[in-house]
Amino acid sequence: MPHAPIETHSAQNPRMLVFYGIIAAIVLTLTGGMAYRQLFRSGLYSERERIQNQRRVIVPGPRGNIYDRDGKVLVGNRARFSVVLNLAELRGELRGEFGKVLRNFRALPKEDRPTADQLERIARTAVAQRYLDQVNGILARQEKVRSRDLDRHFAQTLLLPFILLDDLAPDEYARLIERLPVNSPLQVYASSTRHYPFGSAAAHVLGYVGVDNDPEAEEFPGDDLLTFKMKGAFGRDGLEKKFDDTLQGQAGGAIYRVDPAGYKVDLPVEKRLPVQGRNLTISLDIELQQAAEAAMAGKVGAAVALDVATGEVLVMASAPTYDLNEFVPRLGAETARAIQESGGWLNRATQGQYPPGSTFKIITAIAGLRSGTIDADTTHVVCPGFLMVGNRRFPCHLHAGHGDRDVAGAIRDSCNVFFYKNGLEMGPELIAAEAARFGFNHPTGIELPSEFRNPRVASPAWKRENMKERWFPGDTANIAIGQGDTLISPLQAACMVASFARGEIETKPTLLHDPKRPRQRTEKIGLTPHDYDTLVKGMAMGYQFGTGKLARVDGLTAGTKTGTAQKGKIELAWMVAFAPLENPRIALAVMLEGQEGEDYFGSVNASPVIKAVLEKFKEKSEREPPATFQVGAP
Repeated sequence: MPHAPIETHSAQNPRMLVFYGIIAAIVLTLTGGMAYRQLFRSGLYSERERIQNQRRVIVPGPRGNIYDRDGKVLVGNRARFSVVLNLAELRGELRGEFGKVLRNFRALPKEDRPTADQLERIARTAVAQRYLDQVNGILARQEKVRSRDLDRHFAQTLLLPFILLDDLAPDEYARLIERLPVNSPLQVYASSTRHYPFGSAAAHVLGYVGVDNDPEAEEFPGDDLLTFKMKGAFGRDGLEKKFDDTLQGQAGGAIYRVDPAGYKVDLPVEKRLPVQGRNLTISLDIELQQAAEAAMAGKVGAAVALDVATGEVLVMASAPTYDLNEFVPRLGAETARAIQESGGWLNRATQGQYPPGSTFKIITAIAGLRSGTIDADTTHVVCPGFLMVGNRRFPCHLHAGHGDRDVAGAIRDSCNVFFYKNGLEMGPELIAAEAARFGFNHPTGIELPSEFRNPRVASPAWKRENMKERWFPGDTANIAIGQGDTLISPLQAACMVASFARGEIETKPTLLHDPKRPRQRTEKIGLTPHDYDTLVKGMAMGYQFGTGKLARVDGLTAGTKTGTAQKGKIELAWMVAFAPLENPRIALAVMLEGQEGEDYFGSVNASPVIKAVLEKFKEKSEREPPATFQVGAP
């Protein structure tokens, strides 16, 4: 019987080898992938984990203070106390409240039940209100949680404490500090807010701040992290705006680890404290400023006082004004509307545009003396109360006339006819050129953001270019007494009289105080000592018994020049002055706006403001005798 064939097997099955190869390749690929991720991509995953698990908080630094020249705080920071709720400590309580709310609503038909999101909002509000009721019990209040604010806070700024009550009164703060448990989720949080100790004083100069929702922390790590920012402040007007970079504090911050819900879980991994901004010492004298503003109460206008030697601004007042504390923490719509309706936004000292009236006669007199049209000793004009220019009658303010007047007497009594006649003789070009020499044709460059940029000096060339009309003799008569199309600001008028008091032609005003600031020196006026003394004599007589006599302060010598101008249908009351006569230290300009149809004169209406400032100046000088400098005639 034949043997059955024997089945033989190869020790190596080729198909199995292929299978083993595939398995080996897969294992190698997985091992290589794991090795690549562990060795080469671990940094990337670590970075992703960091971004996912960390949050950054930016805290703005307090702004620097602003001081007056004597070191009094004009703008500072005060603590603003708020009651806050640390939500990270309420996670368990919030979960428990959610369960309770859910059980309460289960009795309702399914279609009437709130959504899970709505239930969560109800639970949050209930927990927050329980804590707020603790505060209400201590403060005897009836406050309610603002649900929308709480929802927004959970959605956008969970890492930060939620503000239950803001801007507590000092006694409320004291009661809460005493009675709130140290370990309570309720805490009293202190932030910094702007404070203006003198209220409305120098409001247009100091300016105000707005809310900065996006403060930056330079060179603080974590730019790639989800960042929460506490609100800061930025300058919106006045010195607060002009020197915002100086006053702005350096922001600090912290980086926290958070859990998947967004609550912080530990102490910060990095922290930097905010730093207060640099302080600013300005040239204003708050005592003189308040004296000017008190004298201007209920009026519309501006007052400026300068240090004659240095050009530092001692007073810059504009009325109507506003209380800067009403801008903290933000300006309400009703307050803003009231300021708008009163015309209080305008800083009339630097932004007002006004014909200078008879204060300009100082310029006309200098132009006449320098050109030889006026001789200090021999030029006399008989004033009958008017001057005919062509077919037009140009009146003097004293309708009966002043009689015979030389230049000093014309300055003292503000005789229009004297300046009409001599202005016509010297011509408009000389008058305009002298006004330009004293800086009336350009801004002063004061350190404020919105100075009037287009002052103008009327001249035949200006009228031809801007009005496309030819010049008439009546135009010359007008500009000779400060009427017509010449427009200046009260600050420019103050600079003019300060320059005149030094015997020079221009003053560079500044709002920054430097106790070592040198005396300004500009081009000399170009008058002989006798001519200069003649004009000073006219202004001194005006102060003693002329048009400026209502500004006289016993025991203080001064020189003044009053003026009345027309702007549309209203009259403007002007007055400029410098004192003391023998060693000028303060120069002043006041401009007040009358009402339509009202007779408004510089000699009557502006004098009380000049007098108030000079009285305070004299009082301070006797209290603290200053160093003197010799001005001297040119």
